[in-house]
Amino acid sequence: MSPKALTIAGSDSGGGAGIQADLKTFFRFRVYGTSALTLVTAQNTLGVQEVHLLPPELVARQIASVMEDLGADAAKTGALGSAEIVEVVAHMVRKYRISSLVVDPVMVSTSGWPLLAPEAIEALKARLFPLAYLVTPNLPEAEVLLGGRIESEKDMEVTARELHTLGPRAVLLKGGHLARGEAVDLLFDGRTFYRFSTPRLETIHTHGTGCSLSAAITAGLALGKQLPEAVSAAKRFLQRALETAPGLGRGSGPINH
Repeated sequence: MSPKALTIAGSDSGGGAGIQADLKTFFRFRVYGTSALTLVTAQNTLGVQEVHLLPPELVARQIASVMEDLGADAAKTGALGSAEIVEVVAHMVRKYRISSLVVDPVMVSTSGWPLLAPEAIEALKARLFPLAYLVTPNLPEAEVLLGGRIESEKDMEVTARELHTLGPRAVLLKGGHLARGEAVDLLFDGRTFYRFSTPRLETIHTHGTGCSLSAAITAGLALGKQLPEAVSAAKRFLQRALETAPGLGRGSGPINH
């Protein structure tokens, strides 16, 4: 039986991030991908021109349709848009007992457009984080979630521990925004830190990296990999996808899924 993964996220009309990036990534890992859209964007490599949130009840119906027929070995969330959508997603995760859940706390697009209402941040922390197998914030997202500044790898360790107290089984804190020669991500499972380091690439073609990394981890979990192995495989995929980015568009282009 083919492994299956569900993505609950927004649509990127430019194809580089969101639902589109997630499904391409699932396919790359030979995992059958399903989706529940939360919002629709008019978007390209130059930025986001418009965002339209879907009704929470429609989000719930999509998840129910997938889970009651196809099911999912793992699932992930991306841009959720509003507190109401966060609440309904959390309800559906509990209802269908989705245990291998990766929560990517998407707050803004690569170009800086808000994709999560400020009042939804507390709902995300209170309702969805405790249900997550893994949360995958980058440094700016972690700073918003907890307050304060993250300026060193030691700060990252402290932050990962604090995020873990919010309820997820594990935290992957992505350190690409630190100004240093390598990109370091830290995985913390409540007991052990795992350090993942990759060379920093000088490229503008980074659109959808966060979505694609969390999707690759979700695919790994659907395939039955242990979490450190799933993260390691996802990191290798992302590095290669960045190195071979096709150079599409006139702005921050997509990676090579």
